Amino acid sequence: MTETLLKPVAEASAAAPRSARKPLLPALTGVRTFLAANIMFFHFTPPHIDWIVPIVGHGFVFVGFFLLISGFILSYNYADRIRAVKLKDFYLARVARLYPVYLVSLVVSIPILITEFHVRSRVEFVEGAIMTPLLLQGWSPWLATFWNTVAWTLSTEAFLYAIFPFMMRLRWPVKPARLVALGLGIWALGLVPHVIYMLTNPDGLPTIDRYSYGYYLRGLKFTPLPYVCTFTAGIVLGRLQAVTEMSQRLRAVLAFVAVGGVLGFLYLLADHTPYVLMHGGLLTPLFAMLVLGVTGKNPVSAFFGWKPFVVIGESTLCIYLLHFNMLQMLRDYHVAERLHFAALDPWASYVLVVGFAYLLYRFYENPARKWVLATFGTKRA
Repeated sequence: MTETLLKPVAEASAAAPRSARKPLLPALTGVRTFLAANIMFFHFTPPHIDWIVPIVGHGFVFVGFFLLISGFILSYNYADRIRAVKLKDFYLARVARLYPVYLVSLVVSIPILITEFHVRSRVEFVEGAIMTPLLLQGWSPWLATFWNTVAWTLSTEAFLYAIFPFMMRLRWPVKPARLVALGLGIWALGLVPHVIYMLTNPDGLPTIDRYSYGYYLRGLKFTPLPYVCTFTAGIVLGRLQAVTEMSQRLRAVLAFVAVGGVLGFLYLLADHTPYVLMHGGLLTPLFAMLVLGVTGKNPVSAFFGWKPFVVIGESTLCIYLLHFNMLQMLRDYHVAERLHFAALDPWASYVLVVGFAYLLYRFYENPARKWVLATFGTKRA
């Protein structure tokens, strides 16, 4: 039975042209909508919705899910042609994808930069003002959240993108079982620094939770290296997708088990699980199962593949980069009261942010990406 559910596809894929466009994965785009929403609600939790507090209250776990998806998508798209792609074109594509909207997020957040000037030392402010536009702020635990609080993840993404072409040139297993074993090993390895921190508590904190503040804890939370294993697990997942023919039944089982496992963990176990382990990617295997599950045809993928979810999912980079500072500024400047929609808040503010993010994606991010590629890229690429 195992052979009918999970089997190599080397014979089937050999006949396919190497330059063939990969099938789109709309359900995975829809998943990103829920990840972005959970992270937004994690930072600014709406009142009177106690039933989803166990989910949004632990929304930080979904940052790792984003990085897992990133590794998977890159591996899925480049696995069979990475050696044929020029490094210049690969890196330009990544810059075109991230930097235009990142630049806008910094401009929009100028008021936050002014606040940074007043609360930071002059040395810290100058370092942050230089490092943040260069996507280097994530390498400093103290400066990782400078200017645009959530943009430390882009600093991490930039590093992971930089090493991706070289990682893909390594010799990867081709047998599904070995890839699964490798992925689990990488996941376990990624938890080691977090276990060490949990056992040693080098910051000497009385409690360790989302509000704790310490140099080494911030290093685990915000610097790029702790996320290398999560991203690499995504690469392994992409390799598994490429070399395995997985039955639709198995994908459906994976999807349902993943959704049930994630919800069950967040509702029943999360409050009793060390925060550091959860932040370190403890749920990565369940997230990986969901990725494989929604790439098939089943009720879970149909749900996440609903057109409105997919449309919003395409603009999740804008939502993610803009939501924290925009919502903070909407509060600080009492926009809801001044525009007389306070009775509808915070939901009206969420709609404003998501709507602005979608328009920015549609009329700026996507055209800017195409312009950068057309202007500076190799025409053939």
